[in-house]
Amino acid sequence: MTPTNLLDFDLPQLTDWIQSLGERPFRARQIFRWIHREGCEDFAAMSDVAKSLRAKLAEQAIIAAPRVLRDSVSRDGTRKWLLDVGGGNAVETVFIPERSRGTLCISTQAGCALECAFCSTGKQGFNRNLSTAEILGQLWLANRLLGAAKTEGDWDTTEGPDNGRVVTNVVLMGMGEPLANFEAVVRALRVMLDDHGYGLSRRRVTVSTSGIVPAIDRLREHCPVALAVSLHAPNDALRDRLVPINRKYPLRELLAACQRYLERAPRDFITFEYVLLAGVNDEPEHARELVALVRDVPCKFNLIPFNPFPGAPFARPEEGRIRRFAAILMEAGLVTTTRKTRGDDVAAACGQLAGQVRDRTRRSRGGEPIIFPQRAS
Repeated sequence: MTPTNLLDFDLPQLTDWIQSLGERPFRARQIFRWIHREGCEDFAAMSDVAKSLRAKLAEQAIIAAPRVLRDSVSRDGTRKWLLDVGGGNAVETVFIPERSRGTLCISTQAGCALECAFCSTGKQGFNRNLSTAEILGQLWLANRLLGAAKTEGDWDTTEGPDNGRVVTNVVLMGMGEPLANFEAVVRALRVMLDDHGYGLSRRRVTVSTSGIVPAIDRLREHCPVALAVSLHAPNDALRDRLVPINRKYPLRELLAACQRYLERAPRDFITFEYVLLAGVNDEPEHARELVALVRDVPCKFNLIPFNPFPGAPFARPEEGRIRRFAAILMEAGLVTTTRKTRGDDVAAACGQLAGQVRDRTRRSRGGEPIIFPQRAS
């Protein structure tokens, strides 16, 4: 019998599974806290759980996160793990330490099918969605590894949250499109937010999407956390080239979904991410178009100067162009930040994550690209 990986369960699911063993529901809360609050993988160490149940768990269950293949640390303290998810696939997870917080960037798919032109992950092709255990296991593993480093004095650049954990914020901005793996992602989010689990607030958990409109509406109904939208262009013609899913869900539909999402969002704004590509989308007229585009959507902009990767057809704009672009947005009253590049010396910066993907789309082997349906003219 294949053992059940308890990292695949949110608390209601774990409760049902525990009851199927003939145990009382409160035992699930005990086990859940041991797994997620304590980072425990040894059932024998769960001291307040009955010995008879510990014996059942040892026979029928495991607590298994992806295996670390490579652990890289940048000169700026950013840490990147390459994690084995089986079948010849490996994904990357990045931890970004700052004085007042520690942010973990999590992957949700092995590869990505959306083919955004400026993203290294998309160039690798797509293999499959990650399971909840593989998504949540990244946070579980990071807390264990970073907690050990902090205890040993190897890492002390953040104060950490009240519960002493090093990871205070989670962003689903790693490999893959989170909303294309909706069920597994939402289950993982619920564990992150659960007070018996990681106890993160909805404001400290961010899902980034390229703009799958129906899934944005579903997230609004099922688990509204902070939302970041990969915008990258101020008009449909340019966005069709840079973010091909725009051909299916154009800007008008995407911005309407953002407005609907704000009705239940934990923040009163949407974050628009905008990768600046030299000579492509960084002209002053592009900035002015953006101002007009988002005038009815409460938002802030996160400008991301392009981070090069091998074979990329784009370049990073000069600093003067970046500042000029940001100034136009700010002069129009839009809150605008320019993301500081972190971890680029270990290819951990935004857009650089690639991992290992056994491509099923034939794209990385020169096959035909995925074509989204064209909208009616």
